[in-house]
Order: sequence, then C-alpha cells, then structure tokens
Amino acid sequence: MKTVIITGIAGQDGTYLAEHLMLKGCRIIGAVRDVSKAQASLPAGLVNTVELVDWDMLDQQKMASTLSHYRPVEIYNFAAYSSGTGMYDDPVGIGEVNGLAVARILEAIREVDPSVRFCQASSREIFGEAASSPQTESTPPNPRSPYGVAKLYADYMIRVYRHRYGLFACSAILFNHESPRRSLEFVTRKITHAAAKIKLGLADELGLGNLDARRDWGFAGDYVRALWLMLQQPQADDYVVASGETHSVRELCECAFGGLGLDYRDYVREESSAYRPVEPALLVGCADKARNELGWVPEVGFSELVSMMVAADLRMLSMKI
Repeated sequence: MKTVIITGIAGQDGTYLAEHLMLKGCRIIGAVRDVSKAQASLPAGLVNTVELVDWDMLDQQKMASTLSHYRPVEIYNFAAYSSGTGMYDDPVGIGEVNGLAVARILEAIREVDPSVRFCQASSREIFGEAASSPQTESTPPNPRSPYGVAKLYADYMIRVYRHRYGLFACSAILFNHESPRRSLEFVTRKITHAAAKIKLGLADELGLGNLDARRDWGFAGDYVRALWLMLQQPQADDYVVASGETHSVRELCECAFGGLGLDYRDYVREESSAYRPVEPALLVGCADKARNELGWVPEVGFSELVSMMVAADLRMLSMKI
C-alpha cells in the first residue's frame, strides 16, 4: 500500500484528493495544524479512513520527523492561507505559510528521502496583472497580492530543487476551482448559498460586486485529479490546470437562481464598495499541456458545477429548517 501525505487535507481540495486516492488503494496521512478541528471537518467517508497527524508549516524539523516516521511516496501540499478575501490580510503570515513553508518541505524531503514525489498547489494569482491572455506555463508572472507573491516564491523554489537536487517536485498552477465544499467567503458559494436561502424563504437579497467580472471556473474534484496525474509521470514538470473558458458573475447568478425557478434580477444588487479592480487582461488558463501530456480533461462543466453547488446548499439548509 502506497503511503501519501496530504497537507491541508480538511479543505476542499484535500478532501477531494483523499477520496481519489482512496480509490487507488493508498494509505492517506492527513498533515494538519489542528487534528481535532480537522477530524470534525472531514466528510463522513474519510473520518475512519485517513490518519491525521500534527503538522507545523513553520517547523522543518517536525516535517522531517513526520516524513521519517511515515515514509510517504508522495506529498501533496494544500496547506495555505486562503485565496479569497484574505489575500492581503497578513502579508508576513502568508509569506511564511504559502512561500517559505514550501522550501521547508523541500528541504525535509531532501534530508529524509529525495525519492519522495512532491506536488504544490500553486495559483493563477501568480499571473496577477497578466499582459496577455490566455495564460500558459510560459506566461511571465506578475503577482499583485502577497498571496500571489508567496505562491510564486514557492514555484521558483520548486524549480530550484528540481534542477539543483533532482527532486521530483511539481507546481500545479490552479485556476479558480469550486465545489459544494467551497467556503462561503468565495463568490461562487456565496451565490449558490444565497440562492438556496432565498428559495427557502430564509433571505431576501444578495449584495455582490461587479456582476460582469469574469473568471475561469472549474470543479475541484477534476482539478485534484490533475495533481495526481502529475506525480505519475516519468519526469517532473509544472502545469496550468484550468477549464479554458470564462463566465461572468452575472452568468453564475443566472444559472444558480434560474435552476431554482427564480430570476436573479429580483434579488441580487450590485454594491460599489465590493468592486475589485479589473485585470488588464482576462485571467483564463490554457491547459493544453496538461491535456496533451497528462491526458487530463475536466469532466464537470460550468452549468453542472453551479447546479451541483445549489443542490448541496438546498439540501443542507433544508435539514436545518
């Protein structure tokens, strides 16, 4: 049985990857900051399946000790500050956890077992104010937030360790990926949750920023499959993981409310205070490299994703009534 460590396993991406690896017959070690909190956050199907262990992103020696004890074949790193509204909240903490901590993991791997394969969940935030669109692996990075800068540092350190020390280390440059497990601070879940509440008579309206803002949205369950595929290749490399198409917040509202027989225009109001600066170039990923080299193709489309999220919120809220 192959042993795999997933940091940040209790989050959206970590749980979907754990479920995927369960089907592969892996022993899954969830490396988390708070074991009891993570245990309470896991989906029911993972509670008695994964093994949780204390993990400190600031303690390289503890990382090395954990690797020595469990002897993983693969490590996937999802532990990070959020990419939602908190991208500017704690620049120093973001730099430590999203950036320097990745160097610590790489050093621990090099010290304990250089054969361990490592995959980092990077972000389209490294492109920031991109000069051109769509973005590929060769698009010059231009981050404009502490979050994006920290992720870029991690990406560059992965390249250093790959070329200097021969580690099998990869960065998955993930564009927006959503699911019913997404937290409410993200606009996708905020919309589907509000639509379900309004349908059930639990809310009257929803305030949002620019409804014409566009994003490249995909399903998290599809995207973590790409990370797994990256570590099954003969050579390590970095890949953009994206749907390759954009949709507006307005379209998302129309789909979410429309699926419940509601007209979003009756409930959604734009708030100028919630507007975010518009990027000079559209942020949309080109995942041709992942498709051609990994054989990765997303299976869940935009409308299906939104419907899935609305249905899950409707079920959850109905149980509380």
